Amino acid sequence: MKTYALTVFSKSGDKLLDESFTAKSNDEAKEIGQNRLGEEGYREYTHRCVSPEGELILFHR
Repeated sequence: MKTYALTVFSKSGDKLLDESFTAKSNDEAKEIGQNRLGEEGYREYTHRCVSPEGELILFHR
């Protein structure tokens, strides 16, 4: 299992969500991240999900 970081930003640059979670693969992490964004209502906010290696798994600007 790898630990991924999910961060959501407001238009002014403030962090609205900054959390980590574990997943078996980048594909699983993408799905978990998208579900978490939907739960919090942040799909249309600037967000990113990063792998432990620094790869962008999800990004929306």
